Amino acid sequence: MFKAAKFCLRLLRIIPMSVTVTPGVTPYVEPAKWKEHRFGLPPERWAELKGRSFLITGAGTGYGMAMSSALAAAGGTVFLCGRRKLQLQKSIESMRQLDIPTNNCHAVVCDVTDINGIKNLRDEIQRITPSLYGLVNSAALPPRGSLQTETLDYWDSLMRTNVTAPWLLTKELFPQMAAGRAVRVLFITSEAGWAFTHGVGPYNVSKAALNNLSASMAGEYATGYPGVDIQMNALDPSEARTEMNQGSPYSPFAVVSMALVLLSHPAGGPNGRFFHRDGRHLQFTYSAPYDKLLL
Repeated sequence: MFKAAKFCLRLLRIIPMSVTVTPGVTPYVEPAKWKEHRFGLPPERWAELKGRSFLITGAGTGYGMAMSSALAAAGGTVFLCGRRKLQLQKSIESMRQLDIPTNNCHAVVCDVTDINGIKNLRDEIQRITPSLYGLVNSAALPPRGSLQTETLDYWDSLMRTNVTAPWLLTKELFPQMAAGRAVRVLFITSEAGWAFTHGVGPYNVSKAALNNLSASMAGEYATGYPGVDIQMNALDPSEARTEMNQGSPYSPFAVVSMALVLLSHPAGGPNGRFFHRDGRHLQFTYSAPYDKLLL
């Protein structure tokens, strides 16, 4: 766990600073007091989430669990997706402990690296809701070895989970999402996507590829679906107490405020842009920081 913490601290020194920050983002709030602070959202933006349908991958732990909980608290229909049914059930039970309603929460077991599993997931969602509004690609494998030592098997698993799965899932679900004429997609990235940190090269590559995937899909789908309000963006959650980094002092709920800001954004918002959980707007290659406030 100490190695992971040092890795994240090194990344914090490397990631470029943005030129724009959205004030009002509140990463460090007490989840149990969600009725008071709404994770920093004003009432009208909180209301935008009510009645919407969302799919969250990696929802059994960490960031996925936290974002699923917040969306359920806002009155959304939430599909919690993961490989381990027990972990998904624990996520729903943790919501109940926070007095979050769970009547519209659905635990869906799926391996997002398997195309048949993704198609079955798509069909199951269609049976429950006519239109999916939001997708959060949060499932990921952690760093393990260097470019010198990593095995081909783990490299393949890393790329399938961190890059291929978000592409396939977004691609398969998009027609159903577009039917509602408004689409919100988040790709949960990492500061590793901006870094060349020694010892975790394969992970760096996977997250840099995810960043490019996010912006590339945003541009291509905006062109292909001109009548749909598409907002596909990448969100860097920094580091928190997840399975990857159990020694962190930060709660995985630290990502929630900025995630909700993006998912609740009205029409005409950012597409193909990059953001940090603390409210910063980030640059990645030719994509300049988003130049408008989000709240």
